Amino acid sequence: MWIPTKTRKYGVAIYNWRGDSRCGLPLEIGETVQILEECTGWYRGFTTKNRSMKGIFPQAYIHLKPCKVDNEGLFESVVPLEDPVVREVTLVLREWNEIWKRLFVERETYKFDTVGKVMRDLLEWRRQLVSGTLTQDQTKELKLKIIAKIDWGNRKLGLDLVPRQGAQMVDPDTMSVVELHQVHVLSAENSKGASARGTIKRKEAKKILTHHLYFCMRDFGHHIGEDTEIYFSLFDDKKHRYISERFLVKISKEGFSNYIEKLHSNCTIFTDLGNADLNKDIYIVAHVMRIGKMLYSESSRKAEKNPTATMQVFKRPHGVAVQNLSDLLMHKEGESDEREFTLKVFQCEEKDFHQLHENLIKQLGKYSPLSCQPNYGIIISLKMLHGQLSQIKEDSPLLFKNISLTNKLGFADVIMPGDVRNDLYLILEKGEFERGGKSTGKNIEVTIIVLDSEKNVIKHCLWGASGCEGQSEYVSMIIYHHNSPAWAENVRLTLPIDKFAGAHVRLEYRHCSTREKNDKKLFGFSFVRLMDKDGAAVHDANHELFIYKCEDAAKLENCGYLMLQGHGKDLEGNQESGAFSRSHKEVVIVKTLLCSTKLTQNTDLLSLLRWKSHPEKIQDSLQKVLRLGDEELVKFLQDVLDALFALFSTEEGNSTNHSGLVFHVLVSIFSLLDESKFQYFKPVLDAYIKDHFAAALVYKGLLTSVQHCADWVLSFEKQQPILKCFKSLESIFKLIIQSRLLFSRASCGQLEDSFRRDLNLVFISLNTMLGLTQTAIINSQIELLMNIGVVFEQLVDILPILEVTKLANTMLDAPRDGEAQLTKAKLFFMKTLMQGKLFHDDESRNVLLTHVCKHLRNHLIRREELRLCSDILAEILGFLFKQRKQAEELGKINNCIHHDVDTLCISTFDVIINTVLVIIDKETAVIGGIVAGLVGLLQLLDEFHYKRLWETIMGPTHDRKPLKDFLMRVFLVFRNLVKQQVFPPDWLIIRMVTNNVILKSLQELAQPLAFKFLDTRGGYFDKELWTSYFNLAVDYLTQSSLQLEQFSEVKREKIIEKYGDMRVLMGFQILSMWSQLGEHKLHFIPSMVGPFLEVTLVPEIELRKATLHIFFDMMECEQKSRGNFRQVESELIDKLDILISENKGDDEYRQLFNTMEHLSAVLLDRVQAEDPTWKDSGAAFISSVTRLLERLLDYRSVIQGDENRDKRMSCTFNLLNFYKNEFNRKEMYLRYIYKLHDLHLSAENYTEAGFTMKLYADQLSWTNQLIMSDPQYSGYTECKVKEQLYRQIINHFDRGKCWEKGIPLLKELAQLYENQMFNYRALSDILKLEAKFFDNILQQLRPEPEYFRVGFYGLGFPLFVRNKQFVYRGLEYERIIAFTQRLQTEFPSAQLLTKNSPPDDSVINSDGQFIQISNVKPIPEANPITLANDIPQEIAKFYHYNDVRRFQCDRPVHKGIVDKENEIKTLWIERTILEIECPLPGILRWFEVVDRKTEEIPPVKYACETMQAVEKELRLLITIYNADHRRNLNPFTMRLQGIIDANVQGGISKYQQAFFTQEFAKLNPEHLNYVYTLKTMIHETMQVIEDGLSLHGALAPSGVQPLHQRLVERFAQLRQSLGIIGKPLKRQQSESIVNTPLPPLPTDKRLADNQSNRSSNSSGNYGHLVEQSYTDNDDHYTKPMEVDKGTFSRENLTLPMMSSAINAPPIPQRDARPRSQGFSNSYMEIARTPTRGSADYSSLPPIKSRDSEGNDIPLPPKPTHTRERSLTKPPSPRLLRHSIATPTEATTPNRNSWPDGVFEEAPPLPPRSHTPDKRPPALPTDPPPNIPKRGHKKSTPSVFSIESIVDIALEESSEMSNSTNCLNQLEAEDHDLRDSGISVTDHANLNNFNNTCYEDFDLRTHQQELNITPSGGDKSPKMENPPPIPPKFGTSSLGSSTEFSGSLERKRADSIASVGDVVVNAENYAIPKLKNENKSEEHNA
Repeated sequence: MWIPTKTRKYGVAIYNWRGDSRCGLPLEIGETVQILEECTGWYRGFTTKNRSMKGIFPQAYIHLKPCKVDNEGLFESVVPLEDPVVREVTLVLREWNEIWKRLFVERETYKFDTVGKVMRDLLEWRRQLVSGTLTQDQTKELKLKIIAKIDWGNRKLGLDLVPRQGAQMVDPDTMSVVELHQVHVLSAENSKGASARGTIKRKEAKKILTHHLYFCMRDFGHHIGEDTEIYFSLFDDKKHRYISERFLVKISKEGFSNYIEKLHSNCTIFTDLGNADLNKDIYIVAHVMRIGKMLYSESSRKAEKNPTATMQVFKRPHGVAVQNLSDLLMHKEGESDEREFTLKVFQCEEKDFHQLHENLIKQLGKYSPLSCQPNYGIIISLKMLHGQLSQIKEDSPLLFKNISLTNKLGFADVIMPGDVRNDLYLILEKGEFERGGKSTGKNIEVTIIVLDSEKNVIKHCLWGASGCEGQSEYVSMIIYHHNSPAWAENVRLTLPIDKFAGAHVRLEYRHCSTREKNDKKLFGFSFVRLMDKDGAAVHDANHELFIYKCEDAAKLENCGYLMLQGHGKDLEGNQESGAFSRSHKEVVIVKTLLCSTKLTQNTDLLSLLRWKSHPEKIQDSLQKVLRLGDEELVKFLQDVLDALFALFSTEEGNSTNHSGLVFHVLVSIFSLLDESKFQYFKPVLDAYIKDHFAAALVYKGLLTSVQHCADWVLSFEKQQPILKCFKSLESIFKLIIQSRLLFSRASCGQLEDSFRRDLNLVFISLNTMLGLTQTAIINSQIELLMNIGVVFEQLVDILPILEVTKLANTMLDAPRDGEAQLTKAKLFFMKTLMQGKLFHDDESRNVLLTHVCKHLRNHLIRREELRLCSDILAEILGFLFKQRKQAEELGKINNCIHHDVDTLCISTFDVIINTVLVIIDKETAVIGGIVAGLVGLLQLLDEFHYKRLWETIMGPTHDRKPLKDFLMRVFLVFRNLVKQQVFPPDWLIIRMVTNNVILKSLQELAQPLAFKFLDTRGGYFDKELWTSYFNLAVDYLTQSSLQLEQFSEVKREKIIEKYGDMRVLMGFQILSMWSQLGEHKLHFIPSMVGPFLEVTLVPEIELRKATLHIFFDMMECEQKSRGNFRQVESELIDKLDILISENKGDDEYRQLFNTMEHLSAVLLDRVQAEDPTWKDSGAAFISSVTRLLERLLDYRSVIQGDENRDKRMSCTFNLLNFYKNEFNRKEMYLRYIYKLHDLHLSAENYTEAGFTMKLYADQLSWTNQLIMSDPQYSGYTECKVKEQLYRQIINHFDRGKCWEKGIPLLKELAQLYENQMFNYRALSDILKLEAKFFDNILQQLRPEPEYFRVGFYGLGFPLFVRNKQFVYRGLEYERIIAFTQRLQTEFPSAQLLTKNSPPDDSVINSDGQFIQISNVKPIPEANPITLANDIPQEIAKFYHYNDVRRFQCDRPVHKGIVDKENEIKTLWIERTILEIECPLPGILRWFEVVDRKTEEIPPVKYACETMQAVEKELRLLITIYNADHRRNLNPFTMRLQGIIDANVQGGISKYQQAFFTQEFAKLNPEHLNYVYTLKTMIHETMQVIEDGLSLHGALAPSGVQPLHQRLVERFAQLRQSLGIIGKPLKRQQSESIVNTPLPPLPTDKRLADNQSNRSSNSSGNYGHLVEQSYTDNDDHYTKPMEVDKGTFSRENLTLPMMSSAINAPPIPQRDARPRSQGFSNSYMEIARTPTRGSADYSSLPPIKSRDSEGNDIPLPPKPTHTRERSLTKPPSPRLLRHSIATPTEATTPNRNSWPDGVFEEAPPLPPRSHTPDKRPPALPTDPPPNIPKRGHKKSTPSVFSIESIVDIALEESSEMSNSTNCLNQLEAEDHDLRDSGISVTDHANLNNFNNTCYEDFDLRTHQQELNITPSGGDKSPKMENPPPIPPKFGTSSLGSSTEFSGSLERKRADSIASVGDVVVNAENYAIPKLKNENKSEEHNA
C-alpha cells in the first residue's frame, strides 16, 4: 500500500536505474528526486528536473537527504537542508552543464576549457565542504573562494548576477529594494574582481598601511669549514640606512642541511613595513660571518680534530650578498605568491667589509665572488603579507608557529593601542685607535654589556639579532690588523622600564692575538648613559664615545668611571678622574635609536607632565606641546590628558589663566587622533573618557570654549583652530557629557537647568554661525555639519529624546541654501541623523521625519546632491521596511510605522516621480539609487496610503486636474522603467522585484481611473489618461525581462515559483479595465490597436485568447458607430506589419488568428445573428489578416542573417504583392519596394533592383502633382520624383548589363526633356547615354544566364516555399554546382534529392527539408527579333535568354519493346513546359512555377530537331567566321572534323533502320512528314558542310592545311558513299530491306513500362533530358535541349561561340575519361551550361561500338559460299582509327534497365588514336576481320532505291555535324559523352559488334591496297583468312528486329548478322544484299 511520506521527501540517486518495471521512473546517478509516497522497498515521486513525469523507483537506489517542506500537500516544494553554498554549487553545476555542452558544439574552445576547469574545481571544493573535515577558518575561506568562482563563471557565461552578503545569497523578501540595490552594487563590484584562477580582488574598505615580509632561508651553497653565522637585514639604498634589525641564521661547520638547532630557526617575518618602505630601493643584505680561528686554513682545520686545549673563537667577516626586492614589494595589496631568490656571496678587503653591500648595489670598488658551484649561493624565499599582524596570525596560525619576528628600526605607520615596545638600538659604527708602538694594526674586539643603577650586569638583555637568545654581553666581529675598524653592527637593548633610570652601556676593547693560546687583552673602554637626570632617554644621534685606558678588568667592577664624561654632550660627568685616563686621539662612534612606548626623549613633554614642579613654565610647556611630535603625544596620551584637564579648570569648575591654551592643545590632540596613523587610538580615548576621566566640572569650560569658537568665528584670522575644534566635537561632547554625568552623580542632579541653558546657548551660537554668509568661514560651517551629527546621538544620554530632536531640527533649518558644499554637508548631517537613535525611536522619528522630508523634498526639487538624497531615502526606507517586517512576523501592526510611511509618501512621492522623470534619460550613475528609492517607497504603500495620497493631491476642492497630472507623470515614469535598462540586464532579482512592485502599484493606481476619470453618468471621461494607462500596461507586459520563454528552464522555474507569470496578471488587469469603459471604447479606435496587438504577441495562450476579445469589441464598437470597422482593420494591418518586422510573433500566433472556430464563436456571441453583414465582413477580415500574418511571420523568421537574404527577398515580394492586391495600401507597398530594392543592391542584383524601383516609377505620372504617400520625397512633385527614379533605374540596368531595358526609359526621358521640359543639356546627356547603351549591346561581353528549376519539399520549409517549385535565374557564370552550393548555404539543413521524379507523399509530408534542382532551358517569347533569322547574333541572343517565362525540360522514355540493336526506334522524349508567374529577369531572380504542361516527342521528330540544330550551329559558325577572319579557327576546325570525320556513319544508319523502312511507314503513318523532313535536312546539312569546308580552306593557316586536306578527302569519300546527292528526292517504295515490314509491336503494357525508362547508350544525351521521370525509379536528368521556333537553337548543340570557348578543350586521357553520360551520379555534373546540348545527339541512332564509329566505310555482309573479298576500295586507316574496342566494351555485361534502380558506369572514352585491344583473354585470340574490298561495279543502285542512298548520305552528314558539337561541349564540361558526340549503345550491342565485325580483319595485310601506312597505335594482329560468310536467311532482313528479338543467346551467326546494321559502303552497306546479289558477287569474284 502506498503511504504518503512525511520525512522522507528528498534524495539523490546513487545508481543508474533504467526504470524497466511498470510505471518505473528512469534515474541517472546524481539526479535528485522528490518523494511523494512509499511502499515496501519502493518510492514514488519525480526528478526535480522534470516534475511532470512521476514514477516509481527502488528505495535502495536512493540516498535520503534532510530537507525542508514548504506548502505541504498538492503544491509542496522541498528544499534540501544543506549548506547554502553547497546547494548553490549543485544548482550552478547543473545550469552550467548545459551551457558547457553548447560551448563544445559551438567550438568555443577557450571558454569550454576554462569553464570545464572551473566546474571541476567547484566539484572538488564542494566535496571538501560536504566532507566536514575543514576547520572553521578553512571553511570560511573555501566558501569565499567558491562564490568568487561562481560569480566569475556567471559573468563569463552571461548569466545573472547573484547578489550576496558575504558568501550567502540574499533573499529579496527579507530586505527593502533599496538594500537589495546596494547589495547588487557590491556584488557586481566583487564579481568583476573575480578571475578564473579563483582569486578575488575585494574592494578594500581602507587602504592597507602595514605590510610584513615573510623570509625563509632554504639553502646555503658555500662550504666554509667552520661554524657560520648569516645576518639578514633590510636596507634602504635611497636613505643609506638599514630599516630593520638583523636576523641570524646559524650554520654548523658540517653544512646547512646538517644543522638543526630548533624548528624554523631559518625563518622570520620582517614586521611593520609602511607604504613608504615598499619601494624599488629596498634590498635584503646577508652578512656572512665565520666563527672560528683568526686565520682559517685547511691545515688548521686538520689540527682541530685533535684539540689539546680550549681554543679561542673569533667572529670574522667572510662575505656579503644583496638582492633587490622591488618586484616583490610593489604588490601592496592582494595575495602574493612565495618567490625564491638566489643570492651570490662576494668578498672584499676586511677594512671595506662594512660598506661592501653598498658597493655591490652600486657596483663600485673591488670585490670578488665567493667560490662555489655556478649559479649557487644563499637560496631564500620571500612572501609579502598585508594588514595587521594580529589579523594575519589569526588567518595563518601555522605560519607563525615557532617563528621569530624581526622588528622594524622605528615605529610602524599604524600604532596600535596595545602595542608595548621598549627597545633601544645601539649601532656600533666605527672606531679610531692608536697603533701603540706596533708595526701592524690591532685585532680589536668590542664587548658590550649593560649595567643597571646598582652597577650589576643586566642579564640576557642584548640581542645581536632576532632568531637567537638574549645575551648578557655582545661580542663584535674582528677586523684583522686594523686600527680604524668599522663594524656597523646593530645591537638591541631590551630592558625593563624600571631598569632604564641610572643604567648605562659599557664597551670594552680588547686586542686578540693570532696565536690561539693567548688571551684577549683589554686595553680600553667607553660608556654611555641610557637616561639623563631629568628622566629623558638618550637621544637618537651619533655619539662619539671617549675611550678610557684600562688594562685591568677588575678596575671596572665598581663602575668608578661613571663620574667621567661618556661623550662630549654628557653633562653629568666631571672632566677628569685619576683612576682612568682618556686617550684623546682615540674615539668610538655609536648611534642610538629609541623605539619605546614607555620612554620619551622629549624634555618638553616631560615638563608638561611635571607642571606642578615648575608652574612658571606651564605657558611655555603648552606652546611647546603644540609643536610636539605626534608619536610622543599618542604614547603618553592618558598622562597628557590628565595634566591638561588639571590645568583647564579649578576644582570648582572655574577657568584658569591657561584654559584657552589648554583647550587649543586638547583639540589639537583630538584632531591628531583622526589621522590614519593613529586611527586605532580612538578606542583608547573612549576608554579613557569612560574609565579614567574624572574632571566632573570641566563641562562648563568646554561648553564655553565651543560657544566662544562659534561666536568669535569671524574674528579669527586663521580658521585652523576653529576647524580643529569642530572636527573634535565628538570627543569634546563625550567629555562634556561624561563630565556632566559625573557631576550629576556626585551632586544628585544639581545645576541641571544651568547646564541645559548653557547647552542651548551653545547650539544657538552654532546655528547662528551656520547662517552666516561670509565665504571665509564656509569650511568651518562644513566641518561643523560633518561632525555635529554624532553629538546628537550622545546628547540622548543626558537630555529627553524629543528635546534633542528639536535641537537637531533647528540645526537643519540653520544653514543657508544655495552653496553646494554646504548643501552636501547638510545632507550628510541628515544622513547621520537617519542612522542614529533619534530616527530609530518611535517617539522622535515622526517629528524628525517630517522635518527631514521637507528638506529632502526641497533638495530633490532643485536636484541637488542626488546621490546623498538617495542615500538618505535608502536609510529611511530600509529602516521602515525592517520595522514593518518585524511587526508582521510577530503578527502585530505598528501604527507608528504606518503613519511614518504616510508622511514619507505624501511628502516625497510626487517629487521623487518628477526627479526620476527628469534624470532617467540622462546617463547618470545616481539613477539606480533614486529608482530603488521610488520602488522601495511603493513597496511600503498599501490601500490606505493611496487613498490618503489621492485626497491630498485633489485637495478639499476635489480638483481632478492635479490628480491627472500626477497619474500621468507616474505612468510615464513606469513606462520608462519598463522600457529602459535602469538596472543592468544581469540584475535579474532586483528587476523582478521592481516589476512585482509596479504590478501591485498599478492595481491601486488604476482605481482613480475608474472612479475619478470615468463618470458614465456625468459623461466625464479622460481619454489621455486612460490611453497612458493602457500604453503603460502594454509596455509592462511586453518588456524583455518578463518574456519567460527566452530564459533557461532553471531561471524560468525560479521566476514562476516566486512571482508567477506577471504578464498574465497584467493582461487580465487590462481586460478588467477595458471592460469598464463601455461606450467610451470608441475613443481608443484606432490608437490602441497597436498596443493591444503587442499584448497578443506574448506567447501565452490564455492571455492571447483573452486579449483578442478586445479587438472584437473594437470592431463591434466601430461597426455600430460608423457602419464599418475600416479604422480597426487599417491600424491592425499597419501595426502587425511593424511589430512582426521587429521580430515578434510566432507560428502559434498565426494559428491563433486562424482558429476560425474560436473567432466565429466570439462573433456569434457578440452579434447573435443580428448583423450578418458584420459577421461576414469580420470573417473575411480575419481571413485576410491570417494571410497577412503568414507572410509577415515568414518575413520575421528570415529578418536577420546574410544567409537569409534571398528568403528575405521572397518574403518582401510576397508582402509587396499582398499590400498592392489585397489591401491596396500604397504606403506599405512603397515601404516594401524600398526594402526589396535595398536587398537587391546589397546582393549586387542591379537588374532586379532596377525592375523593383520601376514598380514605383510606374505609379507616378509626368505631372506636377505632389507626392503624398512617400515620406522620403515629401513635398516633391511626381514628375521630379519619377525623373530621379528613372535615372536611378537606368543606372541599375547599366550596372546589370541589361541595356535593352534601359533604352525605353532613356527614350521616355528624351521625350520629356525635348518636348516638355526643353532641357536640351539633359537631352544631350540622355542621348549620349542611349548611344552608349547601343554600343554596349554590340560590344560588351554578356554571358547567357543559366536557369534552374528548384523544388522545395517537406513541411520543414517556411510556408512561402513549402512544397512549391521555382525557376531561378543563375548569377553570372554560375553553373549548377555553384548554384547548388549556394542554395545549400541558404538551406543548410535541407537534403538534396538525387532523383528528379516527383517526390512521393512521404517526402512532401515529412518534417524534413528536401530540395530538387535541375537545369531548364528558356523558351524565348515570340517576337520579331526571335522569329527573324537575319538579326545579328549580339542583338538576338539577349531575347533568347531574357524576358522569358516559359522553360522546357526533356526526359527520355521508351515505348514498346526495346530493340537492343537500335533503341532509337522506341525512344520518345517527354517534354515538360514550365510557366512562371512573372518573366525573368524581374523584381526577383526567381519566380514560382504557376503552370506546367507535358507533351511527348516521337523519335523521328526528335531526330529532325537534332539535325536542324546541327545545321543551324554550322551555319552560325560560317556566319561568324565570314564576318571575322582573324578569329581563332580551332572551334570551327573541330566542329567540322566532328561532323565529317566518320564518327556518325553508324548513327545515320540507325536513323535509316529506324525511320526509312516500310514497317515504320505502315505503323506510323502520322510521322511520315517527319521522315521526309529528316531526309531533306540531311541533304541540306551536306550542302552546309561543303560551304563550311570551302570557308575553312580559305582561312586555314599552313599548319592546319594538312588537316584540312584530310577533311576534304574524307568529305569526298563521305559524299561518294552517300551516292547521288544532287538528285531530287522522290518518295518511292524501295525494295530494300529498309522497307520490309516490321513485326507487330508487343502489347504487354508492363513490358513497355519496364523498358520505358531505359536510356540508350548511343544517345547518352538523353541522360540530360530528364526533367522528371514519372516512374518510381529514375536516373538523374540534365538540362533539356534548347527549342527555338519548334527546333533547337545552336547554343544547345555547339560551343558557346562568342567567348565561352574560343579554344577547343583538350581530349581527355583514357584513364581520366568521364563516365558515360547516362550513368552520371550527380545531375550537377551533367547540366552545367545553358549552351550544353541537351538534345544534341539524343535522336541519333545508337552505334554498336567505338569500332564501328571509326570504320567509316563499313563492311557489307558476306555471302555464305565464297571468301572472295569485295573489290571496293577500302578507306584510309585514318578513318579506321577507332576500330579497336575500349577496355570495357567487351567485358562489361549488359546493364540493368532503369527501373531496377541500379546505376553502372558506362565505358570510358578511348583516345583519338589506335588503341590496343583490351578485351578479355578469350577474345584477343580472335584476330580482327579483314576489310573487304568494294567492287567498283557493285555500287550502282540496281536493287536499292535512290531514297535509300540519299537517306544514308544525309544521315551521315547530320551525325557528323552532331559529333563535333558534342565533342567540344563535353570535353569542356568534363562530361560523359564521347568526343564524337555520340555515346555508345548498351553493352549488348558492344559485345555483339566486337565479337563479329573485326574477327578476321587484319589491317596490315591490306595496307598496300588501302594506300595507307601503318599508324603507331595500330597493334592489330595479322590474319590472312577473310571472315566467314553469314548464312542465308531467305528474304528476311538480316538486321530485322524479329531476328534479334527471337533469342536471348546470340549465336555466331547472330553476331555476323549484326554487321549489316552497322557497316556501310558506297553502295549503302547498311542494307544487307539479297541472296541473288550475293551469288552475283561470288560469280564476279
